[in-house]
Amino acid sequence: MMLSPYRRVLAAPGALLFSATGFVARLPMSMVGLGIVLLVSDATGSYGLAGSVAAAYVVANAGFAIVIGRLVDRLGQSRVLPVAVSLCTTALALTTWSVEADWPRTTTYLLAAVAGAAIPPIGSCIRARWSHVLDEPDGVQTAYALESVVDESVFILGPIVVTVLATWWHPVAGLAAAALAGLAGTLALAAQRATEPPPHPRQLPPADGADRDSAMPWALVATLTGICFALGMVFGGAEVATVAFADEHAAREYAGPLLALWALGSLVSGVLTGLIRWRRPPATRVRWGVLALGLTMLPLTVISSMPLLGLALLLGGFAISPTLISALALTEQSVPRGRLTEGMAVLHTGLAAGIAPGATLTGVVVDASGAATAYAVPAAAGLAGALLAFAALRDRISQENPLETGPSTG
Repeated sequence: MMLSPYRRVLAAPGALLFSATGFVARLPMSMVGLGIVLLVSDATGSYGLAGSVAAAYVVANAGFAIVIGRLVDRLGQSRVLPVAVSLCTTALALTTWSVEADWPRTTTYLLAAVAGAAIPPIGSCIRARWSHVLDEPDGVQTAYALESVVDESVFILGPIVVTVLATWWHPVAGLAAAALAGLAGTLALAAQRATEPPPHPRQLPPADGADRDSAMPWALVATLTGICFALGMVFGGAEVATVAFADEHAAREYAGPLLALWALGSLVSGVLTGLIRWRRPPATRVRWGVLALGLTMLPLTVISSMPLLGLALLLGGFAISPTLISALALTEQSVPRGRLTEGMAVLHTGLAAGIAPGATLTGVVVDASGAATAYAVPAAAGLAGALLAFAALRDRISQENPLETGPSTG
């Protein structure tokens, strides 16, 4: 009975199939970057080079996700996804070959960037399908919670698979598995035409010049993107600080399990989010969610015990999924249906763009003051995101819930 909301949304025709294939298609999200690091570091002995090649992939992905999302909205998933994933898979294969054959470094960077630029925005495409097949907002909320759980499962399973394959079998195997999973899952998703949202070719604006049906609410999207950038800094910073914390305690092998606890907390909260019939609007939940995430980072700055750190990360993870689910739900409610994939891709770009500066700043603090102190960077990023959310989303909350016009109670 408790899981009946999930059973209802999965009972929609074709929903279980596209969600399952979306899981497989999303595995490269958590596998490719790590796979590149493992491959390049094994071949060259340089983690600096490995990190920079992986960064070329990530930066290109952040830069071109919006373009791919816009093409999906205009031309349709069945036309864009096969081309994009084929280009991505080919570029990953050539990246691997360039490393193994010791091609010029610039060639490796270029090929990794092409792969990152071409990788399809599967998460956005799956959520667009849910919005297409479901009519009730509560059902969409539950479906988005389900996809958040799928995302967390991908980030728990993917790194384990790529690490085992690359270290126990062959360095190429991890990256090859990621590429094949992305290719097979994406082609299977694109073949499911019955649940595909219809394409929305760009139409000429009406005579008065007001393109009311396709105008993107850029003020709101920019605000949510800024919040997602702050969240990305939290994620990137917490990952570096946790690895450094484990290293300081001569237990680097526990860095993965510690981060898995953080993801587990997010996974559990994602499941619970889909079971709740929310009375507060998404904008309210975004504000309090990002504030909670920032506040949960503060105790980590004074923790010196590995078990206590694991417990704190587990509890802190509970703030992740509800915040992201609410941000995507607000986007789904506010962005024109014909630009939904593009709008969600903008948010994901903000999230990805925040990871690198968060990791970099945290690394600087680790070198200067130690791992525990470095958790202040993700904490500050989360609180900055909360400040933006409280300052910029109040008008949106009033529009969604006219009764909530006084001081917010969350």
